[in-house]
Amino acid sequence: MSTFGLEEEFFLLDPKTLQPANIGSQVLNDLSTQAFGGGGRATAEFLESQVEFTTGIFTSLAEAEGDLRAFRIRLATLARSQNSIAAGTGTPFDTSTLPVLTDKARYRVIESELRGAVGDHQISGTHVHIGVPDRDAGVEALNRMRVWLPTLLALTGNSPFWRGSDTGFDSWRAVLLRRWPTNGCPPVFNDATDYGRRIRELVGVGATPDTAAIGWSARLSESHPTLEVRVADAQLDSGATALFVALTRGLVETALAEAEAGTAPLNVSPELLDAALWHAARDGIRGELLDPITRERQSARAVVQTMLRHIEAALAETGDGPRVADLLEGLWQRGSGADRQRRAYRHGGPSALGVLLNSSVTT
Repeated sequence: MSTFGLEEEFFLLDPKTLQPANIGSQVLNDLSTQAFGGGGRATAEFLESQVEFTTGIFTSLAEAEGDLRAFRIRLATLARSQNSIAAGTGTPFDTSTLPVLTDKARYRVIESELRGAVGDHQISGTHVHIGVPDRDAGVEALNRMRVWLPTLLALTGNSPFWRGSDTGFDSWRAVLLRRWPTNGCPPVFNDATDYGRRIRELVGVGATPDTAAIGWSARLSESHPTLEVRVADAQLDSGATALFVALTRGLVETALAEAEAGTAPLNVSPELLDAALWHAARDGIRGELLDPITRERQSARAVVQTMLRHIEAALAETGDGPRVADLLEGLWQRGSGADRQRRAYRHGGPSALGVLLNSSVTT
C-alpha cells in the first residue's frame, strides 16, 4: 500500500470584502508554537495572505483526514482572532491588483520572472504526494495516470470567482496557471533519465529558476520519493481533500500495477488532453468530460464511474472504497466546491459566501 502526504494552501480573507488579508506572518508566528499530530507543519506560501499545511506521511486515509481537520480548526481560530477568516478556495472572491508577497528570496526571484503576471498569481491549491519505489517507477506511473488529470480537476474545481465576478469556470485557478511556462498535463517520458534531462533543460527558461518550479499538474517531486499531483484547487472542507487523496492514490497504485504487468499507457494525444483539462476547468462535474479510454465525451458522472472501475482493485487494497463512495455521493448531492460557492453567493451575496467559506474550512 502506497504512503502519501499532502500540502493544503489556505487564503486569509477580510470577512467583509473577502479580499486577501496580509496577516500570514502573524498567523504563522502563532502556529509555530503549536504541535501537530502526524508530523505536520505550517509554512508560509507565495503570498502574505496565505498559509500552507504540509502533513506527515500516512497510509491511513482516516488518520490523514483527522489531522487535516484538526489543523483547519486551529487555523480558523487564529484567523478569527486576527479579525479574518481562513478559506479553502482556489481563488479569493475579490483581490487587489498587486498582491503582497511573502518576504523570501525565492519568491522575489519568481516575482521578477513573472513580472506583469504576478498580479494574477493569487491562487491556492492542494498537492498530494504518493510514494513510489523509485524515479523510473514514478515516470511509469506518471505516464499512465496523467490522462485522468482532467477528471480529477472536474471533481475538485473550487475557484469560480475572480475580482468580484463569476468567471463561468469551476476552476479559474487552472486558467490562471496557464500563464506559467510549464502547466497542465505533463508529456510522456521514456524513463527517469529522459525525465531528468528534459526538466533540466527547462531551467532558466521563463519563470523556471529551478526544477522545483516545474508547473505541471503532476510531476515527480524533486525532494521526496513521490509522484506529486497538483491539479486540485484548495478545497472547501477536509472531506473534499480526502476524496482527492484517495482517488489519486488509487490512480497511482493502478498505474504502478499496470507498469509491472506491461500494460501500455492509454494513447491520448497531448492536444486532446490539454483541451480536456481546459474543458474540465470550465464545466466541472455539471457537463461532459473526456473519457480517456474511449476518447469521447461522456457525462461527468459516467467518466467518474469509469475511473472508479479502473481503480477498483486499488481502492479495495487500501480500504478507501467505502469512504470514496460516501464522499462521492455527497459531491453529487451538494455539488462541487464551485457549485456550493455560487449557490451561497446567489442566495446572499458576499456575506453568505463568507459564511460558507468560514464554516466549511472546519468541517
